[in-house]
Formats: sequence, C-alpha cells, structure tokens
Amino acid sequence: MKWPGYWIHISSPALQVAPADFAAPAAILLLLAMGASLAIGAASIPLSEIGSIVAGRFWPSDGPPSWSAGREAIVWDLRAPRTVLAAIVGAGLGMVGAAMQSATRNPLADPYLLGVAAGAAFGANLAILHVGDVFGPVTTPLFAFAGALAATILVLAIARFAAAGTADRLILIGVAVSFVMTACANMLILFADQRSAASVIFWTLGGFGASDWSTVPIPAAAVALGGFWFMLKARDLNALAMGDETATTLGLSVGRARFAHLAVGAFATGVMVSVSGMIGFVGLMTPHLARLLLGGDNRAVMPASALLGASCLVLADIAGRTLIAPDEMPIGIVTGIVGGLFVILLLRARS
Repeated sequence: MKWPGYWIHISSPALQVAPADFAAPAAILLLLAMGASLAIGAASIPLSEIGSIVAGRFWPSDGPPSWSAGREAIVWDLRAPRTVLAAIVGAGLGMVGAAMQSATRNPLADPYLLGVAAGAAFGANLAILHVGDVFGPVTTPLFAFAGALAATILVLAIARFAAAGTADRLILIGVAVSFVMTACANMLILFADQRSAASVIFWTLGGFGASDWSTVPIPAAAVALGGFWFMLKARDLNALAMGDETATTLGLSVGRARFAHLAVGAFATGVMVSVSGMIGFVGLMTPHLARLLLGGDNRAVMPASALLGASCLVLADIAGRTLIAPDEMPIGIVTGIVGGLFVILLLRARS
C-alpha cells in the first residue's frame, strides 16, 4: 500500500502499528539507551548505582551516600550532560527531517537541507580560526548558529526574490548556497594555522565530548519550540506531502506554509549544529523508519521520529566512545557509515 499522495512504497501493511502501541516500546528503548550511555565507559558503573546517583540529585537524603564522589562526578557531570544533549539533538534532527521531507516532498531531504550545515561550518571556522574565544566557551556555538541562520535567511531571500516557490527550486537554491558557504569555510581553513585547522576538522565530524549542563538549555528550548510548531501544523505538512495542487485545494497557502516550516526547521537545526557539530543522516533515517511503522500522518510521525532519533543518536554516541576506546570516534563518522548504508537500502527498496 502507499501513503496518500506520498512517495515511498510500503511493501506490507503488516508493518503498520498503532501509535499507542508504538509509544511505550519506543520510550523504553530510549530509556535503556540513556541508561547504557550512563553506565558504559572507561569506568563501568552498575545501573542500580546510576539510579541512586540520579535520584539523589533530585531527592537528596540526610544520610551519607553509598557511592563515591568520583563516581557521582562521572555520572552527573561527565556522562549525563552528553547523554541528555545527544537525546535532545537526535529528537530535534528526527522531527526536522520529517518536516522537511513533507514540506519539500523529497524523500532524501534532511535537516541540513538549504545550506544550514554549511553556514554553521562557516561560522564555526570563523570563530575557531580567526576570532578566538571573545565570548568564552560559547563563542564557537554562537558563531555556528549565526552562520546557519544567515545561510537560511539568504536561501529564503533568494527564493522570494526569484519567485521560486516550488519545492524543487527551493532545494536547488539551498544546494547552491551550500556550495558557496562550503567554499567560504574552506577558504578560512586555507588561510589559517595548521594547528587550529585540526580542531576545526574535529568539530566538523560531530560529537558531544565537550558537553556540560550549560550547553543543554538552549538546544532543549529550540527543539521544544520547533516540535510544538510542527505538531501544531502537522495537518499542513500532511497537505504539503500530497502535492502543491492538493494542498492549494485544501485551502493552504503553499509558498507561505513551506517557507514557514523550512525557516523553523533551519532555526532548530542551526542551534543543534552549534552544540554538536555535523551529524548527518539521523534526520534522514528516523522519519522513514517512523513512516514505515506508523504510516504517513505527521501527527504520529513527528513524536515517533523524535523518539527514534533520540535513541539512535544516544546509541551512536555509545558506539563512538567504545569502538576505539580509549580514543573517541566522532559521532558523524558512526552516523555517516550507518546512514550511507541506509540510503543504499532505501534506493534499492524504491527501485
């Protein structure tokens, strides 16, 4: 069967499950992944002790703790922030990917569409290579977010100037802006010191190694606002996924609605890229998995993509920390390998 007006073929209706039946297993999977992330590392910590440490943070007891201060620091100060941030970024990438695929009717669209990632890379390169820590540790995230936002505004402005309201033309503009921003970012590396360029390359590959609790609130707020918007406009996304003519027949202003969804998605992506670096394919894979299980209704796909995206990125973070331990593999490499195989399988399934 096919989703109404959509582009991907479901080979068997037996894959369809009710959203209520999906929510509990997906939430349990996420909790298990986050628990494993807190437990696994150079110092393995039992889940029971992790539960006591986390509970003690929220409900302090009068007696002395049964765990050492060192283990509490490992769990709460080192592993917990990166685990929570990985879940937030994964959830955001999943939702933005689902929204962009529906808004553009492009099954290969992901949150880095429209030059957002290239703009973020340009901002990060500028901060790391030529500006320095003028604003302290938030300098690189701040410049990355500014670059992503500038790229998005540039794409939307060109699209309005050229009257390119269709999805295909908007994507072409995004690709063109992405090439220009990438060229500018590479030019910054060309004229920089080689030692500084090494840190740029590591940031470009993505990861949460530098995370602490101070990096969590801003991406959490951005993902919450973006998710609220996409859920509020889920019916509009369903209409856009059916095609411009159908959406217009249903009374939707296609150009305005598409611009709004892409702008919100770009804002959320810019914030996420500013704290995580480049992490591809999560926003591409998880919406397809959600639609495979639940169908094409974005009212169900959005929360499902968020749960699956959070779980996938937490698991990818675990893999990055353990595959070549004691060294750490950037998450972008892990998601790139898995995502590339997923795209090949997706193309094979559609052939």
